[in-house]
Amino acid sequence: MAAGGDLFNPGTEEEGPGLSAKTLLPKLLPAGSAGREWLEQRRATIRPWGPFLDQRRFSRPRNLGELCQRLVRNVEHYQSNYVFVFLGLILYCVVTSPMLLVALAVFFGACYILYLRTLQSKLVLFGREMSPAHQYALAGGVSFPFFWLAGAGSAVFWVLGATLVVIGSHAAFHQLEPAEEGAELQMEPV
Repeated sequence: MAAGGDLFNPGTEEEGPGLSAKTLLPKLLPAGSAGREWLEQRRATIRPWGPFLDQRRFSRPRNLGELCQRLVRNVEHYQSNYVFVFLGLILYCVVTSPMLLVALAVFFGACYILYLRTLQSKLVLFGREMSPAHQYALAGGVSFPFFWLAGAGSAVFWVLGATLVVIGSHAAFHQLEPAEEGAELQMEPV
């Protein structure tokens, strides 16, 4: 492993520069924002990827009751891992669709142009000052034809379907983690 860490264990800032959440998050999301706090919480509660992907831990459930129990407990236990699986599928979908990349570039380019414009002076359209929400709606309206041509609707449904299949299969076939001491008490029928 390199001094800066790897993708899942990025290391500390003293270890040197690299691509890590500590170096990337300050640039992408402002400090104190809800998105940044949510992402940091997901990252802090991520389970180790080794046991998550260990093929020896997969088996067919014995009955419907065990299947339902596996689905519920694995989704609770591996929730943060599943979020990163979902983000990975989104990234895969965007990278493998050149037209979608163009549409995203048009959208973010329009947002950036509007942002630069508002730094200079307030944006006025037809004699009315536009709020930031209206400006981003305008950027969405400008880029909508590009998203439509790129098939963004089908990409969204592909990502949702692939996520349900991948996460549902993992949660259904991955054996449950051993219960921690005192973590959950189950009552026996009398």
